[in-house]
Amino acid sequence: MKFSCNTSDLLQALHLVSRAIGSQQALPILGNVLMEAEGRRCTVSATDLELSIITHFDASIENEGSITVPAKAILNFAQYNQDAEVLLETVEGTQMRCTSKHAKTMIAGEASSEYPTIAPVDRQTSFALEAGPFLQALHLVTFASAKTTLRPVLSGVYFQREKDKLTLVATDSYRLSEYVTETKGEGGGEDVTCIIPSKILDELRSVLSGILKRPDEKSGDKEQEEGGKASSAKATEARHKPLEVMVHLSKQQIEMQIGSVRLLSRLIDGRFPDYRQILPKDNKSTAHFSVVELTTAVKRMHYFAKEMNNNLTFRVEKEQTRLSTPQTQAGRDEATLTADLAGEENKIALSSSYLLDFLSHINADNVVMKVTDSLHPAVFTLPENPKFLHLIMPLRMQES
Repeated sequence: MKFSCNTSDLLQALHLVSRAIGSQQALPILGNVLMEAEGRRCTVSATDLELSIITHFDASIENEGSITVPAKAILNFAQYNQDAEVLLETVEGTQMRCTSKHAKTMIAGEASSEYPTIAPVDRQTSFALEAGPFLQALHLVTFASAKTTLRPVLSGVYFQREKDKLTLVATDSYRLSEYVTETKGEGGGEDVTCIIPSKILDELRSVLSGILKRPDEKSGDKEQEEGGKASSAKATEARHKPLEVMVHLSKQQIEMQIGSVRLLSRLIDGRFPDYRQILPKDNKSTAHFSVVELTTAVKRMHYFAKEMNNNLTFRVEKEQTRLSTPQTQAGRDEATLTADLAGEENKIALSSSYLLDFLSHINADNVVMKVTDSLHPAVFTLPENPKFLHLIMPLRMQES
């Protein structure tokens, strides 16, 4: 294998795929990346056997071939190489020589045949999602999933596609986020349900955030010219086409592709709980809050609330809402917020920790809290985004 490429392209690819390498590998070779030079590009892959990330970049290839090398070693070279161009070649079978104008590094690798095979996804169902709205959905949903795998189905995000509508749901049984967005189908509008590990969606969110911040990012793979240049009209159309995420599903796997980057993962096997059963059907009280005012009050009161299971009591009244913490050894706190109330006066105790987590993920001026009573969950919605709702289960009331 022998090819030359831009150092920046190599570094960007390595940064992307290295996200699939865990801090602890079951096998030493899982700390490596697989590099394959073929045609006019180099493909770089990494996997931890659950999540795989694959990308590619343009390269001037003299000899095709492949090798797997330690991710830290090749990343270290690319990160601290100040030359714009680099020449990569294998020598003595499993050694990679990295050469540029002012650098010459030799990295000990292994044969590509030793690297675990990343099986392609059997694309039984496919659909597209506009990158911007999908990124927002991920930001507002994935944080509510369980952080442990004691109940595997709760450590992922539930996808339910019906015609051109995709519903994303995550819950850890104490809180829940739901977001509805639109899809563009390639599978004849086929209905789909699956549970996707939060890990792959968190990595996808990072990839999307990075790509959307780069205004020169192309919306798809760079097409190789096969005689003649593409028309300027098609080039202009490609530049203005919204960036899309392609989703490909089989019964056990998912592949998500954004431009030249592909993320592959196993799906979580199991049945997601029927969360609609816990959504209150009769909200007796609706209060509107300023996000800034509510966040400031909860942050201050969390100091005392965390001494008593994060217990924070809301007393919703006609022209105001009173917040209070239980009496603790450290003291207690109260706050009064201006809040428009529709319906009857009410009260409920909620976790200040879950409230802060929720408030830190929304980007809005106002938030609406809907309450049935102290025994049913509170539902939060955003007037500016009717596609989203967040639910927090109640705590036992601590009477003053």
